[in-house]
Amino acid sequence: MTDQPLAQLLLLLGSAVAVIVAFQRLRIPSSLGYLLVGVLLGPHTPGPVIPQDELRALAEFGIVFLLFTIGLNFSLPQIHALRHLVLGLGTGQVALTTLAVGVAGWLAGLSPTAAFVVGAVFAQSSTTIITKQLSEQGEDQTRHGRLATAMSVFQDVTAVPFLVVIPVLGAAAGIEALPSALAWALGKAVVAFGLVVLAGRWLLRPLFHVVAERRSAELFTLTVLFASLAAAWSTNALGLSMAFGAFLAGMVLGETEFRHQVEAAIRPFRDVLLGLFFVGIGMLFDLAAIPHIWHWASAGAVTLLVIKTVLVARLVRWTGVDLLGSWRTGLLLAVGGEFGFALIAIALDSSAIAPQVGQIALTAVLFSMIVAPFLIRYNHALAVRVAGARAVREVDAPMRAGAETVGRLSGHAIVCGYGRIGQSVGHLLEAEKLPYVALDLDPARVKEARTAGEPVYYGDAAEPATLEAVGVAAARLVVISHDDLSAALKALQFIRALRPDLPVMVRTRDERHAETLRAAGATEVVPETLEAGLMIALHALLLLDVPTARVVQRMQESRKGRYRLLRELYGEEDALFQDAEAAGSDRMLPVRLSSDSPAVGRTLEELALEDVAVTALVRAGKRELAPAPATRLASGDAVVLFGPPEALQRAVRALLG
Repeated sequence: MTDQPLAQLLLLLGSAVAVIVAFQRLRIPSSLGYLLVGVLLGPHTPGPVIPQDELRALAEFGIVFLLFTIGLNFSLPQIHALRHLVLGLGTGQVALTTLAVGVAGWLAGLSPTAAFVVGAVFAQSSTTIITKQLSEQGEDQTRHGRLATAMSVFQDVTAVPFLVVIPVLGAAAGIEALPSALAWALGKAVVAFGLVVLAGRWLLRPLFHVVAERRSAELFTLTVLFASLAAAWSTNALGLSMAFGAFLAGMVLGETEFRHQVEAAIRPFRDVLLGLFFVGIGMLFDLAAIPHIWHWASAGAVTLLVIKTVLVARLVRWTGVDLLGSWRTGLLLAVGGEFGFALIAIALDSSAIAPQVGQIALTAVLFSMIVAPFLIRYNHALAVRVAGARAVREVDAPMRAGAETVGRLSGHAIVCGYGRIGQSVGHLLEAEKLPYVALDLDPARVKEARTAGEPVYYGDAAEPATLEAVGVAAARLVVISHDDLSAALKALQFIRALRPDLPVMVRTRDERHAETLRAAGATEVVPETLEAGLMIALHALLLLDVPTARVVQRMQESRKGRYRLLRELYGEEDALFQDAEAAGSDRMLPVRLSSDSPAVGRTLEELALEDVAVTALVRAGKRELAPAPATRLASGDAVVLFGPPEALQRAVRALLG
C-alpha cells in the first residue's frame, strides 16, 4: 500500500507525542519515554512494528547533531583552560570506571573486547537526568551539583575516543591484528582532526560571515546543517564515526561569535532526531529475554551504581571536597547515561559485542536510570548513611558550634550566600559593628571565612531548619545575596510564614524576576546590572563636576523610582509586538506622529494613556523631558513612551490608530 510509510510515520509520531506528554507530566525524563515508544513499536512486542532499518538510518543523525552541539560547548581554548578538571576528574572517572567494570566483566567470562565495551558504557552518566533533577530540587548551584554537572558533561567529551575505538575492536580479525588496527584508526583520527579544524578555521568562519550578512534565518540553518554533515561525511569517508566529525566541526564553530545562534539553529533537528535514536534503542529491547537475564542485568546495574559512586567519591575527595559532599557527588553520577545506549548501538552494529551481552548491558543501564531520580532526590540522606557520623560532623560542626552564639543574638542580620556580594555586605556590617551571620553551601569558602574569624556557617538558606538555627525569629534583616531564584523563593516562603514583618532584601542579576520576588514577599529587590549602571552614571556626573548634593539626589530619585531612568532602554519595535514576553519587562519606545494620526491636536491628558509614562517629547529637533499633561500634540512630534509591552501596544494604537 502506498500510504503504509505515511501511516507508520503517523503511528510513530502519535505514540511519541502521547508518551512524552505523559512522562513530562510525571516529571520522568523524556529519553525514557522515547525508549518506551521503541519497545512498544519494536519487533519484540505484539502490535504494530516500525521497520528498524529506515528509522536507524535517520536516527543516527541524532547522535551526529548531539556531538556537534557538545563540540560547540567545548572549543579548543575552553578545553585547554579546563584541562586540569577534564584530566583530573572527568577523564579519571571514565578511565577508572572503564577499567574496573572491564576487569569485573572479564573475570565474569566476557571477552576482552566485550568487557571493554561494557566498561565504557557503564562509565557514562545521564547529563539530562542529573541537570533536570538538580534544577527541580534547587541544588543545581550547590558545590556537589556543579561538580556532578561538570563531570557528566566532560564524560560526553571523553566518550568521543570510544566512537573511534569501538568500531575498530569489532572489525579486528584477531587479537594480534588489534594494535595495528587501533594505530591506523588513531592515525586517521589525527588526520581528520587536522583536516576539519584547519579547513573549518579557514572556511567556516568566512562562510558564516557571508551567510550572516544576508540576515536570513533559513539560509543560516541550511549552512549549519551543511557544515555539520560535511564534517560528518569527511570522517565517515576515512572509516571513522560520523559523530566524531560533527564533534570536531562543533569545536571549530565554538570558537566563533556564531556559536549561540548555531546551537539555536541545530537544536530542533537534534532533539527530534535524538528522540528517534532513543526510539531505535528501545526497539533493541527484547522483553521476552528479560526473565532470562534480569538477574545479570540487576547485578550489572548494582555494579554500575556501586563502582561509580565509590570511584567518584574518592576522586572528588582527593581534590579537597568534604567527605559528605564527595559522597553526594558520587551518588549523583552513579546513574547510567544516554550516551551508553549510543555506544551499545555502535558496538552491536560493529559486532564488538554479542546480542545477548548487549541486551544485558542495555537493561542494566535502563535499571540504573529508573533508580536515578530516587538517588538524586535523596542524595543527602543516602550520603549521610554511607559516609557515617564523621562526615556529618565534618560539615555540621561549624554550624553547631555557631548555634549557641547565634542563639544569643537578637536584632542581627542574616546573609544568605557568602559569595562576592555576600562578603561585601558582611564586611560593611562588620565595619558598622552590626551583628550578622552568613550561610553558604561551599564548604571550602565557609572554612576559609571561619578561619578568618567571620561568622559564616555551612547551611542551605532554603531549608526552614537552617534559618531557624541562625535565629530568623529574632533577626532584624535578611539579605539573600545569591543568584538562585528557586532557592530564594523557598526562603521567602518560609520567612514570610514565620516573620511577616521581617525586612528581606533580595539580589537578582537583572529585573526579569523582580516582580516574582516582590510577590513572594521580598521587601526590596536590588537588580545587580541596574545598580552597576547607576554607580557608573553617578561617577560620570561627579567627574563632570556636577555638585555632590545633586548627584546624591539623582541616586535617591533613581532608587525611589525603581531605577526607571536606567530601565528606559530602547529595543526593536518588531520584537516588542512579535514576542512581548521575550522583550522583557518595562522598556522605552519612541512613536512619531503622522499628519493623519488621531492623536494630533489632542493633549496628553485627553489621551489618558494607561500604565505608560511619557518621558520625553521631541518637536522640531528639540527634546523636552517629562512634558506637561496639557501639552497638545502636533504632526511630526516624537512621543517617547515607557512602560510594559502590553501597555505600550495599547498606547501605540491610541497614538497612531
